[in-house]
Amino acid sequence: MGQPTDNFGEDAVPDWSTQEFDELYASVGADLDQVPWARLRPNPTLLEWLDAQDAGPGRRALVVACGLGDDAEELARRGYEVTAFDLSETAIGWCRKRFPESTVDYRVADLLALPAAWARGYDLVFELYTIQSLPLAARRDVVAALAAPVAAGGTLLVRCSGRGDDEPVGSRPWPVSRADLASFAGEGLAEVSFTDDVTESGRRFFAGVYRR
Repeated sequence: MGQPTDNFGEDAVPDWSTQEFDELYASVGADLDQVPWARLRPNPTLLEWLDAQDAGPGRRALVVACGLGDDAEELARRGYEVTAFDLSETAIGWCRKRFPESTVDYRVADLLALPAAWARGYDLVFELYTIQSLPLAARRDVVAALAAPVAAGGTLLVRCSGRGDDEPVGSRPWPVSRADLASFAGEGLAEVSFTDDVTESGRRFFAGVYRR
């Protein structure tokens, strides 16, 4: 999927590994550039995938942990009917403030407690850096939660910090292994494509496409 330019977690201020997500957003005030995972533009992996698709209008998309809304807005621009959620009320507030005329349905929601009505309801589910941000003990539940909204024939697009199956996990963000991603098969999703990229700074990132 091309050479990534991710800079997730580098030079983070303040200590993002110990504060709750809503506190992270609230702590930076209006200086949104201080949120280390916020690009304030659509993610390149999403753009590359979208550019290769014919579909858009009339299809439903769900953006997981949408942050400040740029990916959701890009999907809406391309004709998707978009729902986007984040655990942080502050983040969702910023989405609505940044895009006051948006057609995106922005919600405050917990990935591990999604509305039952969302089950198998979306043609595209986009996950960016969420798996790696949640505790390791919940990883299997996170995989199941990401797969649940994917409709029959639908697609899950994942972008995450990667590691080898035998490499140590370290600290947050806890990198994701191929074995972790293989768990999607147990949720009824088949791997369509997989990319293992390394940035100029030596960071490793995985991009996977899965289909029900």
